[in-house]
Amino acid sequence: MESTGADEPQARHDWHGTPFSCEGCPHRDRHALGLCDEGRACVTDHRAALVQAFFARNPDLSDDYLDHPWFVVRVQAARRATVFRLPALISDPDPDVRWAVTQRLPRTQVLRLRDDPDPRVRIGVAGRLQDGDLVPLVEDPDPSVRATVARRINPSMLVLMLHDPDPEVRRVVARRIGADWLPTMIWDESPEVRLDVAARLDPEQLAPLARDPDVRVRHTVAERIDAAHLSLLAHDPDDVVREMVQARAPEIPGGPMPLSAARAASCAPLFPHLLTPVEGRPRPSSLPVSPTPPPLHPE
Repeated sequence: MESTGADEPQARHDWHGTPFSCEGCPHRDRHALGLCDEGRACVTDHRAALVQAFFARNPDLSDDYLDHPWFVVRVQAARRATVFRLPALISDPDPDVRWAVTQRLPRTQVLRLRDDPDPRVRIGVAGRLQDGDLVPLVEDPDPSVRATVARRINPSMLVLMLHDPDPEVRRVVARRIGADWLPTMIWDESPEVRLDVAARLDPEQLAPLARDPDVRVRHTVAERIDAAHLSLLAHDPDDVVREMVQARAPEIPGGPMPLSAARAASCAPLFPHLLTPVEGRPRPSSLPVSPTPPPLHPE
């Protein structure tokens, strides 16, 4: 019967694609100790998983491979090498190696990589620095770097990122910024940002979002707004919002009742946009135009 080769050992290749064997390997003595194993843990094999396994079993050899020509070997060696040897890798040509260095160097040394040309490295740097050291990265050209900064910087400093051009960065800001600044994000152009704002504002601060154009925002408002302002959503154009208001109707002071023009007018000085119909949406019938008042001095 012809052999299928299923039980035959696969040819082993190094990272150049050149076949090799264990003969002549400088670590052959470790094979008997189970510290290297063809097909499972080998520093010469082209498979990154085997290289990683080799250094996991032989961390004491890491310093010897920091200048290896293959970046995968240098990355794995950098994760376990003596920390005093790592500054030499700050200028390594491969960004993966430099990223590995950011995870182990002291913060004072990590600062040297804050202006690295690769955003992955700068993300690694941002993940290690704190507060004042992060400020130069607040305006980093890469949004992923800025998002990392927004997650780590002191909330009191997030005011610097209130108007970040990327909505995902502003979402991080909305989730972490202090309560004093959060209301300033009510009018953010991104509905996802406003949704995060609605989830955090005090119930008494939610009235300006009761007429938000996004139904998800209005539904969150209906869930959380204080009972005194719940009637602002009683005639919402979407069923899901009205159903939430109806479910909370027992909380409304004096019982559920339509929103009157007088009630709306009383809100006007604080929330004038509540009386302004949203473009493309008909004016709710619950907000009738007040009749012309009689003259003060009838003839």
